[in-house]
Amino acid sequence: MKFKRALRFIFIGVSVLVVLAGGFCLWLPSRYVVPIMMYHHVAETGPLKLDTVSPQRFEWHMAYLKKHRFNVLRLDALVQAIREGRYLPPRSVVITFDDGYEDNYTHVFPVLKKYSFPATIFVSSDLMDMPGYLTIAQMREMMAHGMDIGSHTRTHVYLPELTEQEQIEEIQGSKKRLEEILGVPVKYFAYPGGGFTERIKELVRGAGYDGACTTNRGYDRLNRDVFELKRVRFSNKDNRRDYLWMKMTGFYNLFREMKDPHALSRGTVIRGAMERQRRNGPNE
Repeated sequence: MKFKRALRFIFIGVSVLVVLAGGFCLWLPSRYVVPIMMYHHVAETGPLKLDTVSPQRFEWHMAYLKKHRFNVLRLDALVQAIREGRYLPPRSVVITFDDGYEDNYTHVFPVLKKYSFPATIFVSSDLMDMPGYLTIAQMREMMAHGMDIGSHTRTHVYLPELTEQEQIEEIQGSKKRLEEILGVPVKYFAYPGGGFTERIKELVRGAGYDGACTTNRGYDRLNRDVFELKRVRFSNKDNRRDYLWMKMTGFYNLFREMKDPHALSRGTVIRGAMERQRRNGPNE
């Protein structure tokens, strides 16, 4: 009798586990988000270690994408798919760079050409042609080989700390100048430091952009709002295949939030570091 009762409890327990596992397997694909990879400096050293990856490590990341047959999309293709409600298959990624450092041309551009990967580089328009930053000629050459240029404000300033008029000048002014110089529409924006509010999103939309990227801030972890697109930060710490795979699965931010419910909402960018970088240049 005791044996039969034990078997019954085991059967019930296994059945519950099977149902829960099946439900999880059905639920998890609905949380898939195409990873938007975020880089800054690609150099041996940089002002913020969190935002720096060595040229060797960057090439290893790109070689990993190629070896495992990832589909590297333009940011525009992802935004259009989101707007149309189209499903994009796993192993799709988008590559982005913030700040427009000169090393994006010297170290990044040759690697992207080697693997035929597109990318979007978000540039602060007043920093073009400044020491350590991309020149206009470099940007034009990169665009001719499949790279897109986006806006990162005029002066790389933390938008929530500005007046609304200053926000408008930063958001609209950058778009206008970049379009005048490059001769093409500048369709996408990235919030410096990931900082935005609902009003700032409205200003970006009103300026004529098609979408905007943040860091990992906000609550729309499924990236349904194209003016609040979360990204996954990459740095030199991403030096293991298993960790690299986890970040590129499309579930990284979900698992991160499950581990720490406040991880995606609080943001961790130190604004003082941003201000020092603006004053002293990219090689502080």
